[in-house]
Amino acid sequence: MLTKRRFVSLACMGGVASLFPGAIRAAWDQTDAGTTRMLVGFGAGGAIDVIARMLVAGMKNYAPSFIVDNRPGAGGRLALGALKSAPADGTAMILAPASNFVVFPHVYKTLGYDAFRDFAPVTPVCSFPFLITVGPMVPTEVRTIADFAKWCADNPRQATYGTAAAGSMLHFTGVSFAKAGRFEFVHLPYGGPGGIQDLIGGRIAATIYPIGTALAHVQSGAIRALATTGAQRSPLLPDVPSVREAGYPALEATEWFGVFAPAKTSTETAGRLTGAIHAAVNADTFKKGLARLSVDAMSLNPGEFAQLLKSDFERWGPIVQASGFSSED
Repeated sequence: MLTKRRFVSLACMGGVASLFPGAIRAAWDQTDAGTTRMLVGFGAGGAIDVIARMLVAGMKNYAPSFIVDNRPGAGGRLALGALKSAPADGTAMILAPASNFVVFPHVYKTLGYDAFRDFAPVTPVCSFPFLITVGPMVPTEVRTIADFAKWCADNPRQATYGTAAAGSMLHFTGVSFAKAGRFEFVHLPYGGPGGIQDLIGGRIAATIYPIGTALAHVQSGAIRALATTGAQRSPLLPDVPSVREAGYPALEATEWFGVFAPAKTSTETAGRLTGAIHAAVNADTFKKGLARLSVDAMSLNPGEFAQLLKSDFERWGPIVQASGFSSED
């Protein structure tokens, strides 16, 4: 049975879901034309789906009929292809992870959409940092990420880290760490949360996962958290320093989930949608639901969101390119 921690690990970043080959389907299902839809590019029950359903529940005043429309496949790309051709009248939108917009364009040679031309950014709704964790393979005297970088340099055959997926923000956070620490770091993509179990079992040295995926294992003492990639310490782990505090500011990384509409959505419609989403995000019920997933509420106006999108896109591009990683899929 899936747990909430598994939900987070399976759906918190683009690339976590299985990546399927083939062209992105751009058709928009016109049955139920009077229904407003929140597309989600991942299956029902995942964290992003849970958050979308909480969000829709708080937007009852926006539309009389509002559903979450799951279109899983290709790490969220199929749903974005559907939104690209959807009506731009405020009845179609998507809740999607940052990676779909700021990492994937640098990874995939054939993406099927233009992250900046095909969609109108509305607002982010939540965000979360990652945890850099080590397990029993790494000696207990390794207490900081600086210590760990030195240990990796001294033990290159054991310097391995697991994440949920290749081509994800998690993957490239590890690439940044290796570059900053000047050591070789072998990436092992698990397609989900399996890296945590291999970390606990001493089969890999480290993992980089969303904080909600690793939190319970850190709290139990099964693994050790060296740093959080957030801009500051997480209140969930107040004794764990941020990467900036630890002397590695280049490792700051935060994944967000944001709402996007079709590119031709009018300013007036986008404004009405933004207001409805902000009201839902600021509700105590929504914030409490996010807290149970170890996720923080977040909201910006469309202009601010567009700037965040641009800065994140420019930040991750050189990192991906320097890694040499790309996908034909």
